[in-house]
Amino acid sequence: MNMSAMHSGSPTAEDPTTPPPMTTPPRKASVRLQERRGSNLSLLLDVTSLGVEPVCSVSTPKEVWLQLLHTSSRPLTHTMLQQAAVDTNTLNVEYQKIPPNFVSTAELDVPGHMIKDRYKAILPNPESRVILRSSEEEAGPDRYINANYIRGYKGAPRAYIATQGPMLHTVGDFWDMVWQERSSIIVMVTRLKENNEKCELYWPQPRERRGRRRLKEERSRGGGGEEEEEKGETGRFGRFLLRVKDSREKDGFTVTDMEIQLCAERRPVRHYWFTSWPDHHIPQCTAPLLRLVEEVETYSKSLLPPSSQPITAPVTDRGPIIVHCSAGIGRTGCFIVGSIGCQQLRESGQVDILETVCQLRLDRGGMIQTTEQYQFLYSMLAQYSSQLQHNQEQNQNQPDTLPQNQQNPEDQASKQLQNLHLDNTQNVKN
Repeated sequence: MNMSAMHSGSPTAEDPTTPPPMTTPPRKASVRLQERRGSNLSLLLDVTSLGVEPVCSVSTPKEVWLQLLHTSSRPLTHTMLQQAAVDTNTLNVEYQKIPPNFVSTAELDVPGHMIKDRYKAILPNPESRVILRSSEEEAGPDRYINANYIRGYKGAPRAYIATQGPMLHTVGDFWDMVWQERSSIIVMVTRLKENNEKCELYWPQPRERRGRRRLKEERSRGGGGEEEEEKGETGRFGRFLLRVKDSREKDGFTVTDMEIQLCAERRPVRHYWFTSWPDHHIPQCTAPLLRLVEEVETYSKSLLPPSSQPITAPVTDRGPIIVHCSAGIGRTGCFIVGSIGCQQLRESGQVDILETVCQLRLDRGGMIQTTEQYQFLYSMLAQYSSQLQHNQEQNQNQPDTLPQNQQNPEDQASKQLQNLHLDNTQNVKN
């Protein structure tokens, strides 16, 4: 076939020696951030390599994603975990195959929710989102907050709440959620400002901290200065009165005991503020976050009455542990997966990080934002596993007062946790 036959629709035949006219290449479509990181649809290209059996009823992409999130699993013993933690290439492939399960605006049927979302692409999963109910005294419609209930160890319902960092106009909603859910523990895994604003200041700062700052300024001007007489500071946030009772610095985080008051009712709240996470990176050492997990779990157990329900029962007495960073999915996910993983290692001698991340993403899309965070989880739990085995060997050489088979399993786990001495010098292997 000659060239003229290929252009039979043209009015005149062109000279074959004449170069074709210059054409502008088609403009490349813009790619959003979520698509660059890996959209839900792009994950369908290689799902067969996961070894999941096909399901006849699965006919839409979302059903495929949900099937993978419900069935993906990789249980690891202590030895297997140590080996897996250093195999970063395998971990990267494993992470990339987990469907993110992000929620689209069309799926979230809440008019006007955008004004209360810190990031427009990070939305709460409709099935598990927290709904702020109106009180009997103040009748009105239910209100929206960008937060999800998260299952805990062995699927315990509503063990955690993952939420975004409060904004100036959502601070009241945040404390409404704390009050409604009867939460006694808040874990904050971000600074107020890094490269940009990450979270609004939503609790009173201890007065003694302000006093020390003022004293330093007065002394620099030649004045004597006076120390503040009271430790506490009181402030109104939304419809609540918050009062700081005590604040103390730990290695990598700050613990603040507060009292939240509405009318005549007062409740205690403990706030953990983890400030050792660098912006756009992961911590160079896993020990501070492990210490935070240890502190939160020990305190959480102390809130339970002696005749508490099994760990898999719904958490009702103490309320869910509220965890947030800025978007409520990256560092928040690392804390929750780390806490669940530590419990798995103590109770069963195995950990399934893949299954746990999938469980979290079923509850809130995008939990664990980057492959670096995923690798950090493996390193952190591998360190915990090593120390746990070391302590167990020491305990075997030093028999307890009661025989091992006569001790409560939860008491054994608590003792192992309290005896855990973390190594500050172990760094994350990238």
